[in-house]
Amino acid sequence: MTPEASEAFAGQIKEALRLVIDPELGYNIVDLGLVYDVNVEDGGVVRVAMTTTTRGCPATGYLKDGARDAAWSVPSVEFVDIALTYDPPWTPDMMTPDAKRHLGIM
Repeated sequence: MTPEASEAFAGQIKEALRLVIDPELGYNIVDLGLVYDVNVEDGGVVRVAMTTTTRGCPATGYLKDGARDAAWSVPSVEFVDIALTYDPPWTPDMMTPDAKRHLGIM
């Protein structure tokens, strides 16, 4: 897969991940800044690095499952690996301006 095709495929996956709504914040995980990286490898292998707003977040399983299912929904995805990380720790600065407005942070 060319770098351009890989980047376009990763973009499709990020769009699908926008369908995953954090149940506590009521906004999608991409614009909340919870998705750190989407990496596409040959053969339709997708690796997503993501976090939660806090360690021990009660929605962790829900968010990981939602991210996995959303990535699987994209045509040509053959395998999805969701890796949870807290490095770097999430902060509200990672949110998009739209997410901040939605939450009344701006």
